Amino acid sequence: MYTLNDILERIKNKKRDYRHYDFSQIENIAVMTFFDLSQEFDNIDDFYNLCVAIPKGFFDLNARFYVIDPKLNAMLLIAGTDDQGYELKSPPPDDVRPNESSYYTEKNSLVLTIRGKKLLIDQLPFRAADNILGILEVYPIGERDRHNELFFEKYANRIGFNMHNKFLAAKNIEHLRFIRSLVADIEHNVIVPNMVYRLFLKRLNAKIMKNVEIEKLLSDYSDHKVYDDTDMEKLLKELQEVNQGLTGELENIEKHYKNMSLFLETLFRRSHFDHGKLILRTKACNMKNDVVQPQLERYVEQFRKAAISIDDRLSGIPDEEVISVIDVGLIAQVYANLFTNALKYTQEIISETGEKKKYISYGRETVKDFFGNERDGIKYNVFSTGTHILDEEREKIFEEGYRGKNTMNRPGTGHGLTFIKNAIEIHGGVAGYEATQYGNNFYFIIPGSN
Repeated sequence: MYTLNDILERIKNKKRDYRHYDFSQIENIAVMTFFDLSQEFDNIDDFYNLCVAIPKGFFDLNARFYVIDPKLNAMLLIAGTDDQGYELKSPPPDDVRPNESSYYTEKNSLVLTIRGKKLLIDQLPFRAADNILGILEVYPIGERDRHNELFFEKYANRIGFNMHNKFLAAKNIEHLRFIRSLVADIEHNVIVPNMVYRLFLKRLNAKIMKNVEIEKLLSDYSDHKVYDDTDMEKLLKELQEVNQGLTGELENIEKHYKNMSLFLETLFRRSHFDHGKLILRTKACNMKNDVVQPQLERYVEQFRKAAISIDDRLSGIPDEEVISVIDVGLIAQVYANLFTNALKYTQEIISETGEKKKYISYGRETVKDFFGNERDGIKYNVFSTGTHILDEEREKIFEEGYRGKNTMNRPGTGHGLTFIKNAIEIHGGVAGYEATQYGNNFYFIIPGSN
């Protein structure tokens, strides 16, 4: 941290520097205009266009701006005032490359390297080798003049600082958006299901109190012999039933605890918060036993109460199947969201034979070469009977916060399908929807083990 005297000394040095630069009035206005408008334009593409518009608007010089694409890790043309012979997203020509200092090409272009803030370069959402963010090419330079070079070098520096700040701001906004999304996941998959513990504890307490009552009756028998053998048999039978109930409730609590622990471990990983996005932790697992069945068991009783039957005769998920490329916690939440939606939206339909049906089913199949030559996909699905989603809504249902017209009278946030889409995409897969006979089929396809 600088002291006040340090800052005053820096001001003194800057005053001396600017006297040395001896920028003209038009050059000073150009820099001030850049600063003002860079604050005004929040959209990064508008900022890129501003960077090339300043040389054009003030000095009648064309400019091309190349920026590193973080996904491709390549320098690409992102903005320009003259598109003759060049297309956006194309790489720079061979004579336009990053360099320690500005330089001229044989075509009389001045090439300037755009760099970020060295001390904060690691905070960018992508890797910037040697602090390089991009390249600014200004042309045509009629007369090579050191003063003009100096001005555009300083201009390039200011572009770099502003770009860096905008990247950091965008990263922070995206980080906050992710955290809000993660909070929704925590509420949906942890906080609300955690309320089930209250029901478990209430039933457990009732059975314990019944045991206390039986204990008192047995105590009376022991002390006063007030019951005959028939009464004792009834008490013992009742005690056995209560103990069986206690065992069942204990199993329910253990299953719920195991599931809650899985979701807590998955959602509260430090890596998620550090990176501002879901970070995979994959391991080999039995898809049916480790993922699907535990989630289905959470909803079996609710499906029964809603008169929804479960048809798994065509599930196609063999017990011996092992997939080594999934994050068990995230895929478990995918199934939890699919089963939750099925519970809310499954409707009774009438089959072609006139039979009334209200059920869900789930399954798995191999999609040959889905991800390219000899790269099969594994398609998992959860189907539920009911009215088809409207055609105009099918492309929107995976968007954050979107809810269909026929869902407004049911509780929900429109976040569940978005989570499914994100979780599957970071596995390298795709999530989708199909309108099929009798109802709606939600599915995801992930790479197989081949």
